[in-house]
Amino acid sequence: MTGTAPVRARRHALRLLGALLALVLAGATVPFAARAASEPGTTVIVTLRHDGMRRTALLHTPAHAAEHRPLPVVLNFHGGGGNALAQQRYSRMDALADRERFIAVYPNGTGMLQDSLLTWNAGDCCGVAAKAHIDDVGFVRALLDEVVRRLPVDASRVYATGLSNGAMMTYRLAAELSDRIAAIAPVAGATAMPAFKAARAVAILHIHSADDPRAIYGGGLGPPFPFTNVRVPHRPVEASLARWAEFAGCATAPEVEARRTGAAGTSRAAHTATLYSYPGCRDGIEVALWKLTGAGHVWPGGELDYLPRLLGPGTDVIDANVEMWRFFQRHRVPAAPK
Repeated sequence: MTGTAPVRARRHALRLLGALLALVLAGATVPFAARAASEPGTTVIVTLRHDGMRRTALLHTPAHAAEHRPLPVVLNFHGGGGNALAQQRYSRMDALADRERFIAVYPNGTGMLQDSLLTWNAGDCCGVAAKAHIDDVGFVRALLDEVVRRLPVDASRVYATGLSNGAMMTYRLAAELSDRIAAIAPVAGATAMPAFKAARAVAILHIHSADDPRAIYGGGLGPPFPFTNVRVPHRPVEASLARWAEFAGCATAPEVEARRTGAAGTSRAAHTATLYSYPGCRDGIEVALWKLTGAGHVWPGGELDYLPRLLGPGTDVIDANVEMWRFFQRHRVPAAPK
């Protein structure tokens, strides 16, 4: 009996640590009751079974949706260790979805816990999802089918964005779900695939700070995750984009399109944002990069003071939601040949 007490104590400590990590990384998530239907201006929980697993997502239908049909869709993926509800709150995308009339979908990844510390299988990252080879691409395809079943969707205008590990997931979708995804806008996370084969080139707007303390802009081994010794290697942002640009037939040397600075008199006054584009892409494809300085591992325009000790300074030098929506509107999935 004496040998079982330390084991039970260690298990209790691990459960407590998991709960603390869930609060730190994902925010204090409060369950809410799912409505029976996807009514305009509401968020519902979507549940489906895929690959023998229960999978979930939050589905936000914009206000006055009935006046604008069919509707575009933006998939918004949480970062590693997060969840859909935390991403919905942190990115603040719902307000733009209501204003611009698109459906915002926040999928949940998988993990040891049902609703917290979730990750995506984006290639060679991250966590349980990658180690267990979870079929997240298949889940996204099934999720889109479910959204189409519930709401009138413009199938040519489905887009994907995400933070960190969620950003990495959008790159995998661009490579393996290009028949459904018109464009992606990864935030603070480069591709996690050592190689890729895509049926077609997908438009990409990458958003990343050169001072990101976790997803290293220039590539290399990131710092340990909180309370662990787990570290994740990151591929260089510009080298990764150059590879995608080459695949899309673009020039691999980008050109400066715009520059912005932080608002004078604020703590973000020294922050900068420079928009680079890769010219000459085929078939109307665009590959572009908002390169920031001064900001941390954050969603520009999201909650400014969100976990600054862990993620670094927030920024509003650009609004990621506005910039990616402006980009998304220029791209559609091409019609299948008859």
